[in-house]
Amino acid sequence: MIDRPVAIVTGGSRGIGRAICLELGRLGWAVVINYATRPEAAEEVATLLGQVGGVATALQADVGRADDRQRLVDKTLEQFGRIDLLVNNAGITSVGRRDILEATEESWEQVFATNLKGPFFLTQRVAREMIRLIRAGQMAGGKIVNISSISAYTVSTNRADYCMTKAAMSMMTKLFAVRLAEEKIQVFEICPGVIATDMTAPVKEKYDRLIAEGLWPIRRWGQPEDVAKAVAAIVQDAFPFSTGIRIDVDGGFHIRVL
Repeated sequence: MIDRPVAIVTGGSRGIGRAICLELGRLGWAVVINYATRPEAAEEVATLLGQVGGVATALQADVGRADDRQRLVDKTLEQFGRIDLLVNNAGITSVGRRDILEATEESWEQVFATNLKGPFFLTQRVAREMIRLIRAGQMAGGKIVNISSISAYTVSTNRADYCMTKAAMSMMTKLFAVRLAEEKIQVFEICPGVIATDMTAPVKEKYDRLIAEGLWPIRRWGQPEDVAKAVAAIVQDAFPFSTGIRIDVDGGFHIRVL
Protein backbone atom coordinates (compact mmCIF):
# COMPACT_ATOMS: atom_id res chain seq x y z
CA MET A 1 0.00 0.00 0.00
CA ILE A 2 1.30 3.45 -0.93
CA ASP A 3 2.19 5.74 1.99
CA ARG A 4 0.16 8.70 0.78
CA PRO A 5 -3.59 9.25 0.27
CA VAL A 6 -5.09 8.17 -3.05
CA ALA A 7 -7.83 9.87 -5.08
CA ILE A 8 -9.83 8.83 -8.10
CA VAL A 9 -10.96 11.83 -10.14
CA THR A 10 -13.38 10.99 -12.94
CA GLY A 11 -13.19 13.19 -16.00
CA GLY A 12 -9.76 14.26 -14.80
CA SER A 13 -8.15 15.04 -18.14
CA ARG A 14 -9.71 18.45 -18.74
CA GLY A 15 -11.56 21.41 -17.27
CA ILE A 16 -12.63 21.16 -13.64
CA GLY A 17 -11.32 17.62 -13.28
CA ARG A 18 -7.89 18.61 -14.51
CA ALA A 19 -7.68 21.46 -12.01
CA ILE A 20 -8.75 19.15 -9.17
CA CYS A 21 -6.07 16.62 -10.12
CA LEU A 22 -3.38 19.29 -10.16
CA GLU A 23 -4.49 20.71 -6.80
CA LEU A 24 -4.41 17.26 -5.21
CA GLY A 25 -0.97 16.72 -6.70
CA ARG A 26 0.27 19.93 -5.07
CA LEU A 27 -1.04 18.58 -1.77
CA GLY A 28 1.02 15.42 -2.19
CA TRP A 29 -1.74 13.00 -3.15
CA ALA A 30 -1.53 10.06 -5.49
CA VAL A 31 -4.14 10.67 -8.18
CA VAL A 32 -5.85 8.34 -10.60
CA ILE A 33 -6.77 10.51 -13.57
CA ASN A 34 -9.78 8.88 -15.14
CA TYR A 35 -10.58 9.76 -18.74
CA ALA A 36 -12.97 8.44 -21.37
CA THR A 37 -11.58 9.42 -24.77
CA ARG A 38 -8.50 11.68 -24.48
CA PRO A 39 -5.42 9.70 -23.37
CA GLU A 40 -2.97 12.41 -24.43
CA ALA A 41 -4.71 14.99 -22.24
CA ALA A 42 -4.73 12.62 -19.26
CA GLU A 43 -1.05 11.81 -19.71
CA GLU A 44 -0.26 15.52 -19.81
CA VAL A 45 -2.00 15.97 -16.46
CA ALA A 46 -0.06 13.01 -15.04
CA THR A 47 3.19 14.59 -16.17
CA LEU A 48 2.27 17.91 -14.56
CA LEU A 49 1.41 16.17 -11.29
CA GLY A 50 4.81 14.54 -11.25
CA GLN A 51 6.44 17.94 -11.65
CA VAL A 52 4.73 19.28 -8.51
CA GLY A 53 5.59 16.26 -6.39
CA GLY A 54 2.44 14.23 -6.85
CA VAL A 55 2.08 10.65 -7.99
CA ALA A 56 -0.31 9.97 -10.83
CA THR A 57 -1.58 7.39 -13.26
CA ALA A 58 -4.05 7.81 -16.12
CA LEU A 59 -6.78 5.17 -16.46
CA GLN A 60 -9.34 4.96 -19.24
CA ALA A 61 -12.89 4.12 -18.20
CA ASP A 62 -16.35 5.17 -19.28
CA VAL A 63 -18.13 5.64 -15.95
CA GLY A 64 -21.44 4.89 -17.63
CA ARG A 65 -20.33 1.27 -18.19
CA ALA A 66 -20.33 -1.24 -15.35
CA ASP A 67 -17.29 -3.18 -16.57
CA ASP A 68 -15.29 0.03 -16.96
CA ARG A 69 -16.18 1.15 -13.43
CA GLN A 70 -15.10 -2.21 -12.09
CA ARG A 71 -11.79 -2.00 -13.92
CA LEU A 72 -11.16 1.56 -12.71
CA VAL A 73 -11.50 0.54 -9.06
CA ASP A 74 -9.67 -2.77 -9.45
CA LYS A 75 -6.66 -1.17 -11.14
CA THR A 76 -6.51 1.62 -8.56
CA LEU A 77 -6.41 -0.89 -5.73
CA GLU A 78 -3.92 -3.07 -7.59
CA GLN A 79 -1.54 -0.14 -8.07
CA PHE A 80 -2.01 1.81 -4.83
CA GLY A 81 -3.81 -0.45 -2.36
CA ARG A 82 -6.22 2.20 -1.12
CA ILE A 83 -8.80 4.83 -2.11
CA ASP A 84 -9.16 7.79 0.26
CA LEU A 85 -11.14 10.08 -2.02
CA LEU A 86 -13.52 9.73 -4.94
CA VAL A 87 -14.37 12.83 -6.96
CA ASN A 88 -17.37 12.22 -9.21
CA ASN A 89 -16.63 14.91 -11.77
CA ALA A 90 -17.19 13.28 -15.17
CA GLY A 91 -20.23 14.64 -16.93
CA ILE A 92 -21.66 15.52 -20.32
CA THR A 93 -24.20 18.10 -21.36
CA SER A 94 -27.45 17.36 -23.14
CA VAL A 95 -26.71 15.96 -26.58
CA GLY A 96 -27.60 18.61 -29.16
CA ARG A 97 -29.11 20.89 -26.48
CA ARG A 98 -32.59 20.18 -27.84
CA ASP A 99 -35.73 21.92 -26.61
CA ILE A 100 -37.60 19.84 -24.04
CA LEU A 101 -40.34 19.14 -26.59
CA GLU A 102 -37.73 17.75 -29.00
CA ALA A 103 -35.65 15.83 -26.44
CA THR A 104 -34.65 12.30 -27.42
CA GLU A 105 -34.41 9.04 -25.51
CA GLU A 106 -30.92 8.54 -26.92
CA SER A 107 -29.66 11.73 -25.27
CA TRP A 108 -31.51 10.88 -22.06
CA GLU A 109 -29.88 7.47 -21.82
CA GLN A 110 -26.40 8.79 -22.57
CA VAL A 111 -26.58 11.73 -20.17
CA PHE A 112 -28.15 9.72 -17.34
CA ALA A 113 -25.58 6.92 -17.75
CA THR A 114 -22.62 9.30 -17.49
CA ASN A 115 -23.95 11.89 -15.05
CA LEU A 116 -26.00 9.81 -12.62
CA LYS A 117 -25.93 6.03 -12.99
CA GLY A 118 -22.15 5.99 -13.33
CA PRO A 119 -21.43 8.15 -10.27
CA PHE A 120 -24.01 6.32 -8.17
CA PHE A 121 -22.65 2.83 -8.78
CA LEU A 122 -19.02 3.95 -8.75
CA THR A 123 -19.67 5.53 -5.34
CA GLN A 124 -21.31 2.32 -4.17
CA ARG A 125 -18.27 0.23 -5.15
CA VAL A 126 -15.70 2.70 -3.82
CA ALA A 127 -17.61 3.08 -0.54
CA ARG A 128 -17.50 -0.67 -0.01
CA GLU A 129 -13.73 -0.65 -0.52
CA MET A 130 -13.30 2.33 1.79
CA ILE A 131 -15.32 0.57 4.51
CA ARG A 132 -13.17 -2.55 4.15
CA LEU A 133 -9.94 -0.56 4.46
CA ILE A 134 -11.20 1.57 7.37
CA ARG A 135 -12.41 -1.45 9.34
CA ALA A 136 -9.06 -3.13 8.72
CA GLY A 137 -7.31 -0.10 10.21
CA GLN A 138 -5.56 0.76 6.96
CA MET A 139 -7.32 4.13 6.57
CA ALA A 140 -8.73 6.55 9.14
CA GLY A 141 -11.65 7.61 6.97
CA GLY A 142 -12.76 8.44 3.46
CA LYS A 143 -14.31 11.25 1.45
CA ILE A 144 -16.58 11.39 -1.57
CA VAL A 145 -17.10 14.62 -3.51
CA ASN A 146 -19.83 14.99 -6.11
CA ILE A 147 -19.44 17.80 -8.63
CA SER A 148 -22.95 18.91 -9.49
CA SER A 149 -24.01 22.23 -11.05
CA ILE A 150 -26.26 25.23 -10.61
CA SER A 151 -28.36 23.34 -13.17
CA ALA A 152 -29.45 21.18 -10.23
CA TYR A 153 -31.89 23.97 -9.35
CA THR A 154 -31.83 26.23 -12.43
CA VAL A 155 -34.05 25.47 -15.41
CA SER A 156 -32.62 25.24 -18.93
CA THR A 157 -35.39 23.93 -21.17
CA ASN A 158 -32.88 22.91 -23.83
CA ARG A 159 -30.97 20.67 -21.38
CA ALA A 160 -33.67 18.85 -19.45
CA ASP A 161 -31.78 15.59 -19.02
CA TYR A 162 -28.64 17.39 -17.82
CA CYS A 163 -30.59 19.46 -15.27
CA MET A 164 -32.40 16.40 -13.97
CA THR A 165 -29.21 14.39 -13.47
CA LYS A 166 -27.63 17.21 -11.50
CA ALA A 167 -30.73 17.62 -9.35
CA ALA A 168 -30.63 13.88 -8.64
CA MET A 169 -26.94 14.10 -7.74
CA SER A 170 -27.88 16.47 -4.91
CA MET A 171 -30.15 13.81 -3.42
CA MET A 172 -27.53 11.14 -4.07
CA THR A 173 -25.10 13.16 -1.95
CA LYS A 174 -27.51 13.23 0.97
CA LEU A 175 -28.35 9.54 0.66
CA PHE A 176 -24.73 8.41 0.77
CA ALA A 177 -23.89 10.98 3.46
CA VAL A 178 -26.45 9.48 5.83
CA ARG A 179 -25.55 5.88 5.04
CA LEU A 180 -21.79 6.33 5.26
CA ALA A 181 -21.44 8.65 8.25
CA GLU A 182 -21.24 5.72 10.66
CA GLU A 183 -18.43 4.30 8.51
CA LYS A 184 -16.29 7.45 8.88
CA ILE A 185 -16.87 8.51 5.28
CA GLN A 186 -17.94 12.09 4.54
CA VAL A 187 -19.85 13.01 1.41
CA PHE A 188 -19.98 16.49 -0.12
CA GLU A 189 -21.56 18.20 -3.09
CA ILE A 190 -19.72 21.01 -4.84
CA CYS A 191 -22.04 23.12 -6.96
CA PRO A 192 -20.13 25.10 -9.60
CA GLY A 193 -21.64 28.05 -11.39
CA VAL A 194 -20.59 29.12 -14.87
CA ILE A 195 -17.01 27.89 -15.19
CA ALA A 196 -14.70 28.60 -18.12
CA THR A 197 -14.28 25.14 -19.68
CA ASP A 198 -14.77 23.55 -23.08
CA MET A 199 -18.36 22.75 -22.07
CA THR A 200 -19.23 26.45 -21.71
CA ALA A 201 -17.05 27.68 -24.59
CA PRO A 202 -19.87 27.44 -27.19
CA VAL A 203 -22.01 29.87 -25.14
CA LYS A 204 -19.24 32.26 -24.10
CA GLU A 205 -20.85 35.30 -25.71
CA LYS A 206 -24.12 34.69 -23.86
CA TYR A 207 -22.41 34.42 -20.48
CA ASP A 208 -20.11 37.38 -21.13
CA ARG A 209 -23.27 39.46 -21.49
CA LEU A 210 -24.96 38.00 -18.42
CA ILE A 211 -21.85 38.57 -16.32
CA ALA A 212 -21.71 42.19 -17.44
CA GLU A 213 -25.38 42.55 -16.50
CA GLY A 214 -24.67 41.24 -12.99
CA LEU A 215 -26.52 37.92 -13.07
CA TRP A 216 -24.28 36.89 -10.16
CA PRO A 217 -22.63 39.28 -7.69
CA ILE A 218 -18.99 38.44 -8.39
CA ARG A 219 -18.82 39.64 -11.97
CA ARG A 220 -16.39 37.26 -13.60
CA TRP A 221 -16.20 33.80 -15.07
CA GLY A 222 -15.56 31.02 -12.62
CA GLN A 223 -12.31 29.16 -13.18
CA PRO A 224 -11.67 25.44 -12.75
CA GLU A 225 -9.19 26.35 -10.02
CA ASP A 226 -12.01 27.89 -8.00
CA VAL A 227 -13.67 24.48 -7.79
CA ALA A 228 -10.35 22.74 -7.12
CA LYS A 229 -9.76 24.96 -4.08
CA ALA A 230 -13.06 23.79 -2.61
CA VAL A 231 -11.94 20.18 -3.01
CA ALA A 232 -8.64 21.10 -1.36
CA ALA A 233 -10.49 22.51 1.65
CA ILE A 234 -12.46 19.28 1.99
CA VAL A 235 -9.46 16.96 1.80
CA GLN A 236 -7.55 19.11 4.30
CA ASP A 237 -10.37 18.50 6.80
CA ALA A 238 -11.69 22.05 6.85
CA PHE A 239 -15.17 20.57 7.52
CA PRO A 240 -14.68 17.86 10.16
CA PHE A 241 -18.26 18.07 11.49
CA SER A 242 -20.02 18.26 8.12
CA THR A 243 -21.44 15.81 5.65
CA GLY A 244 -24.11 15.93 2.96
CA ILE A 245 -23.64 19.68 2.49
CA ARG A 246 -23.57 21.68 -0.75
CA ILE A 247 -20.68 24.05 -1.30
CA ASP A 248 -21.59 26.74 -3.83
CA VAL A 249 -18.76 27.89 -6.09
CA ASP A 250 -20.84 30.17 -8.25
CA GLY A 251 -19.96 33.81 -7.66
CA GLY A 252 -23.11 34.17 -5.56
CA PHE A 253 -25.52 33.00 -8.27
CA HIS A 254 -27.57 31.04 -5.71
CA ILE A 255 -28.54 34.22 -3.83
CA ARG A 256 -32.02 35.47 -4.65
CA VAL A 257 -31.98 39.22 -5.16
CA LEU A 258 -34.88 41.66 -5.62
